[in-house]
Amino acid sequence: MTYDPKTFKALTYYDLLPRFRDGTDNPRAYLERAIETIAAREPVVKAFAHLNEAGARAAADASSARWKAGKPLSPIDGMPVAIKDLLETKDMPTEMNCEAFRGNFPKRDNAAVWALRQAGAVVFGKAVTAELGGTQPGPTTNPWDPARTPGGSSSGSAAAIAARMVPAALGTQVGGSVIRPAAYCGTLALKPTQGGINRGERQTTSQSTTGVHAGSIEDLWQVAIEIARRCGGDPGRPGLIGPQSPPAAVKPERLIVLETEGWADLDAPSKTAFGMLLDQLRSAGITLLGREDHPWIEALEQAVSKGRATCNAVTHWENRWYQRNLLDQFPNGLSERAKNTLAKAEAMKVEDYRAALMERAAAQHRHAAIAPLADAAITLSCPGPAPLWAGDTPGKPLAPRPTGDFVFNAPSSMLFAPALTMPLLSVGGLPVGVQLMGQQHEDARITALARWMLGSVGAVITR
Repeated sequence: MTYDPKTFKALTYYDLLPRFRDGTDNPRAYLERAIETIAAREPVVKAFAHLNEAGARAAADASSARWKAGKPLSPIDGMPVAIKDLLETKDMPTEMNCEAFRGNFPKRDNAAVWALRQAGAVVFGKAVTAELGGTQPGPTTNPWDPARTPGGSSSGSAAAIAARMVPAALGTQVGGSVIRPAAYCGTLALKPTQGGINRGERQTTSQSTTGVHAGSIEDLWQVAIEIARRCGGDPGRPGLIGPQSPPAAVKPERLIVLETEGWADLDAPSKTAFGMLLDQLRSAGITLLGREDHPWIEALEQAVSKGRATCNAVTHWENRWYQRNLLDQFPNGLSERAKNTLAKAEAMKVEDYRAALMERAAAQHRHAAIAPLADAAITLSCPGPAPLWAGDTPGKPLAPRPTGDFVFNAPSSMLFAPALTMPLLSVGGLPVGVQLMGQQHEDARITALARWMLGSVGAVITR
């Protein structure tokens, strides 16, 4: 399949609400159409680890009755939502694509899942994740080319949106696990300000963030804010801040173009396509600033120039104890790739972790300094189209990044900044995302800017 961002229309929910109100459609019928799509595409895409069709139908029937009575619980009442299989669900197992957790069924809801149910959403299935949210791929394929990775670790969440299976899905990100798969699959995704959505039981790592994948900017924001209204943010954090309906489109006046360390890895066709998009923004009267235009921008570029290493150091250290306990309990329960990551973590010293934290703090300070210079930063979401992935070759070293490179995602993760990826580029018939990054707690602002870009800037297609 060839990806054309100008013609592809993902599954949406917000635009059917008038039909739910007047009775010409209802959430149960919507769900049945989604189930038909899943039946047709799931054998190749493999986005789901578990489905709960019976529970979904019961929830959709209850939602249909509420809409008929004119008493929906929220604008997402009846919306089928996929949940990344790292987040607990009371009615489906949570196996994390990890042999050590095979059969794990805690029968309780993650905070965000609980909030979705309170808003009337239909918790439909568990989307495939890379093992433990790391780099060992699951079975999911890219909806645009099954020979390619959908990205990780929220692979099933992004693929389910791109395959038009559901209108929204939850993912999580520590390094690049929300933004990168969305960029590879040609969908929208919001990685909120750190702690913007309560991650419930998943408090182990300091950079872990629950995010939302969706087929439209309207559904994206509505799902995020409905969750935040009910369960807030992480302990000690104010949670996602913004209006109760999608922010109106706002044209940016100035944007900072961030290269990051990913610029050196960016393939030529993607660099050309991104340049063409920037030309459109200039033609629209938007001022673009780069590292050569202000010393504070250069200082930020320098601060995130080793973002991958910083994110890895922080995350490896923070995960080491629970993964060591897991491996001791289940010697055959982790992949070789996960064992290798654990070995790197156990080779670290506390001084290494402290150094990474200092680098992260310095970068956050430099990011805050550029706030007066522009409305947001713009950069790519990935260093080109999704790479081919056919599996590891027996007898040869493991591939270093089988789910792709998070080099363009590390900055927002280490900065605790909100990031939103937009499907604005097609390179060689495959999606390449473009992201906006704002200051902490400016989630609504970058959503408004993204809404303007999606409605006013033409997508770029290069061969």
